[in-house]
Amino acid sequence: MGDVLGWRRMLGVIAPSTNTVVQPDMERMRPEGVTNHFSRIFVEDPVALNNDDFIAGTTAIAENTMDAVRSVMTCRPDYLVLGMSAITFYGGVQGSLDFKRKVEDVAGIGASTGAESIAAALKAYGNVKTVSFVSPYYPVANAEVRRFLEESGFSVVRDVPLECRCWTDIAKVTPERLREVIAYLDGPDVDAIVQVGTNLSMVDLAAEKETELGKPVLAINTATYWHGLRACGITDKVQGLGRLLAEF
Repeated sequence: MGDVLGWRRMLGVIAPSTNTVVQPDMERMRPEGVTNHFSRIFVEDPVALNNDDFIAGTTAIAENTMDAVRSVMTCRPDYLVLGMSAITFYGGVQGSLDFKRKVEDVAGIGASTGAESIAAALKAYGNVKTVSFVSPYYPVANAEVRRFLEESGFSVVRDVPLECRCWTDIAKVTPERLREVIAYLDGPDVDAIVQVGTNLSMVDLAAEKETELGKPVLAINTATYWHGLRACGITDKVQGLGRLLAEF
């Protein structure tokens, strides 16, 4: 007898305890018969961040991730979706793979990370060679995102680190501000625009801008949940949240 509600798949969704965006975002993407089971990575909300603080804070998230993984595994999910992004880019492609492997070793099941999901999504669209991206991070972390994308075969044309002062401030960045950033990131030299930082709310805006600009605009929460569904063999097309979920 399978789970009555999650009769197709039960997904463990992991995110920092300060994150208020991943859970509602991924609930909207959930097909019938798939259930999300949220586990929070304990992290303090800092008063202010700088380059050094950002790396220290995200390192603390990485160190506490395994406790959240162990916690969610008690409900016996089929697969994990990691709703935190900065640490999944650190160390380039190999660093990303190493982090994923640590999570999967603890969990005993597969997991989708933000970094690998963005790369896979860009490749799914096809013909994407140049990208630009926005993050709520500081420049030191944007450099890690750039490294990962370039090692994955994409040229990074421009990037914007929003330098949010604390983790909870990330969720307060308005669509109006993000529209300004997208206008700066876009151009004839850019094949696709990417947003990273899972507490930055951009699922709806990405879908809107994708239609308007006629090119891929990827929100990391969409990409990560899409990757998790497809890894589980769930091929349902979800409408209204961008081409990725609707077409690929």
